[in-house]
Amino acid sequence: MSLSAAADVPLQISSANSSSERRISPSWTIAHLRTRLEPITGIPASCQQLALRVGSQDAIPISAADEETAQLAAFPLQPYAEITVGDTRPPGARTDFSDLSSVPKYTMPPAEYETRTDSVLAWKKNQKLGRFDPNAPSIEQQKIRASEREVEERGIALGARVRILPETDSRRGTVSYVGQVPEIPGIGSWVGVTLDEPTGKNDGTVNGKRYFECGKNYGVFLRPERCEAGDFPPLDLGDEDLEEM
Repeated sequence: MSLSAAADVPLQISSANSSSERRISPSWTIAHLRTRLEPITGIPASCQQLALRVGSQDAIPISAADEETAQLAAFPLQPYAEITVGDTRPPGARTDFSDLSSVPKYTMPPAEYETRTDSVLAWKKNQKLGRFDPNAPSIEQQKIRASEREVEERGIALGARVRILPETDSRRGTVSYVGQVPEIPGIGSWVGVTLDEPTGKNDGTVNGKRYFECGKNYGVFLRPERCEAGDFPPLDLGDEDLEEM
């Protein structure tokens, strides 16, 4: 009478870098199992630490004095039990398969990408989207519009009271001009403020061009984000001094 070979058992193989279902034959030796697990886990056979976990039971080490002859049939293999594969090598000697920094990558030259007809860039060109839209505003126009939105959202308008940011600046004043100032480098709106005290940098003029009227050193030009509009009356420095006496 001939004996039939034991059927393969589906098991879950887990390691630090992989997890997959594999069919394991109980007739395999432990040494043969290690060689089969090496390409799956990336752990050399001699550095594998095997354990079998069935359900919620404690893990059972898979080892033997002579692993070349000891078969897996000696262990309670059950369908969908888990074999964990540990790595006995020092951490510095292990390969980190999740680190892609050293993996060679192909980068298409920009000139070649520009000539392709099946790329996202080609689709944008055909659809006239983004920078290919002939009606799209220029970068300069976009910056100007963003600056104008900043002025509107902050409630900055002629005659509005503002305090200068950051709050540690402590200066306050009245908005006397809102708009572009070509004499100052940079794109976008500027806010001309008549300060309550002569702690400014001008009298409302820039390079000889007047934008608003104020006394000497009472004027200053700021970006909208440096101004906070609100109910900010002039600081009564005299009263503050009296309160401290």
